[in-house]
Amino acid sequence: MTDANGNSTHTVLKTVFLDRDGVLNEKMPEGHYVTRWEEFRPLPGVPEAVQRLNRAGVLVLVVSNQRGVALGHYTVADVESIHSEFQKLLNAAGARVDAFFFCPHDKHSCTCRKPGPGLFEQARARFPEIAPETSIMIGDSLSDIEFGRRLGMGTVFIEGNAEHQKPGAASAKELAQMCCRSLPEAVEALLQGRA
Repeated sequence: MTDANGNSTHTVLKTVFLDRDGVLNEKMPEGHYVTRWEEFRPLPGVPEAVQRLNRAGVLVLVVSNQRGVALGHYTVADVESIHSEFQKLLNAAGARVDAFFFCPHDKHSCTCRKPGPGLFEQARARFPEIAPETSIMIGDSLSDIEFGRRLGMGTVFIEGNAEHQKPGAASAKELAQMCCRSLPEAVEALLQGRA
């Protein structure tokens, strides 16, 4: 990663926060939701990328806004079931997510919906060793990048499928410290630059 002046930073990477839809799995068109495991399509190279982070000793945490729960499209149990099945898929590839955190609330009704800090606070309550300065947020939306920036983390924007990008993607790309086409590309860049 580089700082605002373009200088290389040498902080040891200890924690990676990952958005879910659009980073780990195919994002649905705007306004549509992944409601069950059968609709969850992992993106190419994701298990291997997560495994590389695991092997490097990096804590891997998923932080996801799941507004569809508040809208009645699916339940908290549905989200947990999807995450459980995804973890099984990762385990079969020798990889794992250390924990999943998600916000089931509607807009403007909580502090855990990104870019609010609540999911970070939940993560730090479970893993007290987490520090923003040794963490990276990898996401595909403006709320992901703002979440990371507000907390003082490094940020990586995943460009993904342009047709499914949320409004604000162009701003997210400008604000992020690094832009990549996919999670595997981001992990490669982060681990190569790791002090």
